[in-house]
Amino acid sequence: MKAPRAERAAIAALALIVALFGILPIARLAVEAVLPGGRPDLAPALSVLSARSTWIATGHTLATASVGTLVAVAIGLPLALLVGLTDLRGKTALVFAALLPAMIPPQVTALAWAQLFGPSSPLLGALGLAPPIGTRNPLYSAGGIMLLLGVQHAPLVFLAVRAGLRALPRDLVEAARACGASRGRVLRTVILPVMTPPLVAGAAIAFVSAVGNFGIPALLGIPAGYTTLPTLIYQRLAGFGPAIIGETAVLSVLVGLVAFAGFGCQALVLRGRDYRLSGSGAALQPFTLGRWRLGVEALVVLLMLVMVAAPLAGLLATSLVSAYGVPLGPGTATLGNYAEVLFRQDVTIRAFRNSAALSLGAAIVLAFVAVPFGVLLVWRGSRLLRAVSAAADIPYALPGIVLGIASILLFLKPLPVLGFSLYNTIWIIFLAYLARFLVLELRPVVAGLRQLDPALDEAARMTGAGFGLRLRSVVLPLVAPMAAAGAILVFMTAFNELTVSALLWSAGNETLGVAVFNLDDAGRAPLASALAMVTVVVILALMALGSLLQPLLPKGALPWTR
Repeated sequence: MKAPRAERAAIAALALIVALFGILPIARLAVEAVLPGGRPDLAPALSVLSARSTWIATGHTLATASVGTLVAVAIGLPLALLVGLTDLRGKTALVFAALLPAMIPPQVTALAWAQLFGPSSPLLGALGLAPPIGTRNPLYSAGGIMLLLGVQHAPLVFLAVRAGLRALPRDLVEAARACGASRGRVLRTVILPVMTPPLVAGAAIAFVSAVGNFGIPALLGIPAGYTTLPTLIYQRLAGFGPAIIGETAVLSVLVGLVAFAGFGCQALVLRGRDYRLSGSGAALQPFTLGRWRLGVEALVVLLMLVMVAAPLAGLLATSLVSAYGVPLGPGTATLGNYAEVLFRQDVTIRAFRNSAALSLGAAIVLAFVAVPFGVLLVWRGSRLLRAVSAAADIPYALPGIVLGIASILLFLKPLPVLGFSLYNTIWIIFLAYLARFLVLELRPVVAGLRQLDPALDEAARMTGAGFGLRLRSVVLPLVAPMAAAGAILVFMTAFNELTVSALLWSAGNETLGVAVFNLDDAGRAPLASALAMVTVVVILALMALGSLLQPLLPKGALPWTR
């Protein structure tokens, strides 16, 4: 049956939006890599690919991403098994704490851990545990980058395995236990083999995220002279400007290829095996830990203290002293850094204003796009809509540094007809945010619509109500909580984002992520720490707001809720 004219127009508009903001920049990047300046010329590509620095950075990227992924699996898999299979207490708080590293932006994670260790740490100095002056901070190294990439992306493995455990057929486990298999044997021979697809998927996502991570390698690697592909692109563009945009386009394509190699490995590992299951995905009877429960809970609490609480305590301590290296104490504690970044520093005040406007604007616009998109995708469905949905995933799946270069290429020259350029304006950041974060808004809306009966919409349609009227009067009241959840995810992610804006910002258009990075790079650690702590408070407040919406949302709409 042919779709009504209004729905066809909406589908065409959505396809055009995704093509303009998601596909066109990536296509422009690919063209620039092989056709610099619009003409066939392989010299720039060959120059980049023959440079020793390119392959050193590539090797560093592969090494840090691979080891970081192993660390993420070592943390995320056991936590998911404990939450999903055992009678561990305090699971709601544990899930919240376990996901917090992924909610905190990478540059803040790196800054927090860097302030915790080293001879100048105010917290260690106050406790009398600071290493001798002159001792090198161990985090400014390849090992430090690998460790923090693992901590940052462990929640991705945790979420993937936890989702797989929720879908695990209960009768499969109960049959094994009824045959007398011990809990350890059930875990080894039934659960872990069945969890291979979600575990491999989580590891692949962690690898891809690590390849594109800019904040951690930038804060920890650049001072140590350890370059990865994202930081190499940043240093080249910051040093030479748009004049070498062709070279950075080639490097960006290389980053994309390395990232998608992770998904290629995922397909290779799972190839030729059938993991399809039948049976109920109802909640499993928890494995009782018995006399081991208290000890396991103590270890989990210790892990959360090391991963989350200790780095944030180090960050807080640095934000409360007048100068980095001053031990925190009653006579040295001050709120002056907070007053400085919130009320006196023009750059940080402007960064707050810019990030708030960009994040709120992106959340609102994407909510208005995602609701009709989700309705058409779930309740109507077509090959075109599925293709558009897949295309919307590309800007989020690619490393943010790649989208940044693609946006520069697309908007560097004056726009046709309009005659002005978006480069060096705040609008280029805003458009990049729309492209990158559409999927974050769309997923909760789609999840909610899949649980709703379209009968009300069909009834309104039968009475002659147009598509727009049905959206306003029928659909929007039903999906408003899901759209709000997606908007919270978009705002949280965009508010502290650095990977995209690191290449797109200009004087007067700084974002919070850029401001934190620049303050730390300038050696003003107490101010950077104060600004980072404010952003952490905002993140916690938004997560708490999302938790309040949880009763109105489908299960899993917000990752930190049970």
